[in-house]
Amino acid sequence: MEALKKNPSWKGRGGPVVLVIMDGVGYGKYREGDAVVNSKMNALDALTAKCPHTRLKAHGTAVGLPSDDDMGNSEVGHNAMGCGRVFSQGAALVSRSIETGAMFEGEAWKEVISNVSGSGGALHFLGLFSDGNVHSHMDHLKAMIEHSKKEGVKRVRVHVLFDGRDVGETSALEYVDPFEDFLKGLNTDGFDARIASGGGRMWITMDRYGADWSMVERGWNCHVLGASRQFACAREAVETYRREYPGVIDQDLKEFVIAEGGRPVGTIEDGDSVIYFNFRGDRALEITAAFEADNFDKFDRKRRPKVCYSGMMEYDGDLHVPVRYLVSPPSIDRTMGEYLAASGIRTLAISETQKYGHVTYFFNGNRTGKFDEKLEDYVEIKSDVIPFEQRPWMKCAEITDQVIAAIGSGRYDFIRLNYPNGDMVGHTGIYQAVICSMEAMDIQLGRLVKAVEEAGAVMLVTADHGNSDDMFEHDKKTGAVSLKADGTPKAKTSHSLNPVPCIIYDPRYAGEYENDAEGSLNEGLGISSVAAACIHLLGLLPPDDYDKSILKLK
Repeated sequence: MEALKKNPSWKGRGGPVVLVIMDGVGYGKYREGDAVVNSKMNALDALTAKCPHTRLKAHGTAVGLPSDDDMGNSEVGHNAMGCGRVFSQGAALVSRSIETGAMFEGEAWKEVISNVSGSGGALHFLGLFSDGNVHSHMDHLKAMIEHSKKEGVKRVRVHVLFDGRDVGETSALEYVDPFEDFLKGLNTDGFDARIASGGGRMWITMDRYGADWSMVERGWNCHVLGASRQFACAREAVETYRREYPGVIDQDLKEFVIAEGGRPVGTIEDGDSVIYFNFRGDRALEITAAFEADNFDKFDRKRRPKVCYSGMMEYDGDLHVPVRYLVSPPSIDRTMGEYLAASGIRTLAISETQKYGHVTYFFNGNRTGKFDEKLEDYVEIKSDVIPFEQRPWMKCAEITDQVIAAIGSGRYDFIRLNYPNGDMVGHTGIYQAVICSMEAMDIQLGRLVKAVEEAGAVMLVTADHGNSDDMFEHDKKTGAVSLKADGTPKAKTSHSLNPVPCIIYDPRYAGEYENDAEGSLNEGLGISSVAAACIHLLGLLPPDDYDKSILKLK
C-alpha cells in the first residue's frame, strides 16, 4: 500500500481530525416522532447554524443495498465511510446468488445437502425472521427451503428469531402466519418442514461483540437442545407471551420450542445440517463459534452435535469464520484506515461495546485487527448489560472523556468515535428514552466542541443512518401518526430512510475550502464521501477512485 500524497495547499492545523459518528441520527420527515428535532440539541443546533453543513444519503443504493426502499444500517454505513466507495452489500449479493443459481451450485450448499441426504438428518435454518433486509430476508429463506425440497431433502426445521427492530415492533404474526401457509403448501410428497423454535432477537442468539453471552446460551438451549418452554405452534407462543408480558415487543419475546406429545419437533442432532441465514456478520459470530469452536468456554453447551454448519456469508474475512459459507461477501480493499496507516497517520478508534466493532471491523472493510500496531489504538468501553431504555445515556460521557484526553495529548492525527445512543435506544421504541439519549449525547458533543477549539483541531460530525429521527409510525399517504388502540402513537423501532447530517467544525480555518454555513459543501452525496473529506482535512489527497469529497476545495 502506497502512502497518500500530501496536499501542497493545505496549511495545517493544531490538533487532530475528529470524526464523530452519531449512530442513528438523521433529518426526519415528520416533526411528530422526530426525537432529534424535539430534543434540546443545543450543541448540534449551534454547529449547524454557524458551520458548513449538508445532508448525506445513508440508505439504499448509496450504501450498496439493492434499492432505495432499503434502510441503511450500521454495518454498511461504516463500510461506506471507511472505504470511501460503494460496494454491493450482503442483501444484494445473496439475492443475486439465488437468482442466478450460483448459491445452489456452490460447494458449501452441496456439502450441506449431501450431509443430510447421506445421514437422513434434518436441514435446519436459523436466523432473523423478517424482511427488514438488514440482517436477513424472508425471501432468501423461502428460496432455500424450496430448493432443498427439489434436491430431495425430506425434513426441514426453521428456528425463528423475531425482529421487531428493523420491522414493526409487534409484527411477528404478520410473518408467522403466511410462512406457516407457505410450509403447508410445500409439505407434500414426504417433505416435512416446520417451525421448531424461536424467540426475540434481543433475548436469544443474536448477541454481538461479546456483550451478553447469556443470550447465545439461551439460544443454544432452545434451538439445539430443545430445552425451553413448549408450545403447539409459534402463534400460540407469541400470543401467550404477549398476554403474560403486557407491552412486550417482538425483539424481547422469550424463547420457545414447538413440541408434539411433550417432545420437541426439531432439536439439532448428529448428522443434521445447519444454515445460519443471516448475511450480516456482527450478530452471527457468537452463535457460529458455539457450533464451530472446539475450545469453547463461554457457556456449557452440554451437547455439541456433529453437524454440517454453514453461514450465509463469511462473517469474518480475517479469521475465516465460518469455515463454510454460501455466498462470498464484498471484497472491500484499500480502505481509508489502510491508506492512513501507510501514510504514517496516528489513529484512535473508540466506542462502547455495542458499536466498537463498527469503528474498527466494519470501518476497516470487514477486517479484524489493525493495519499498523504502532500507529493505531483501538479502545472499547464496556457497555452496560441492561435494556438501553433504562440507561439511555449509555457510555457517551465515558467515550467523550477519553476522546478529550486524546485530543489534548497530541498523540493522534485522526480520531474516530461512535455514539450509539440514537440507534441502540432508538430501537427500543421508547420515545422518552430516546429524547433522553439525544440530549445526553448533545451534552457530550458540546464538550467535544470546546476541546476541538482549544486544540485547533477539526471535527466532522455525521451519522451512519437514521433512526431516532423517525420514532412513530406514519400513514404513508397522509403522513398522520398511526395510533394504537389506546390512542397513543404506534412506536417505530426500525431505521429510517432519511438523510443524515454532515457538519465541518474548523475553528482555525485557513481558507483551503469554502467555509460559509450555507451551501459551502457539495450536495447530493452519500456517506461514502466522508472518507475523502477526512483525508482532505488531514492535509492529504484521497485516491482518485474514492467518491467525491464533501469539501469544495479552492
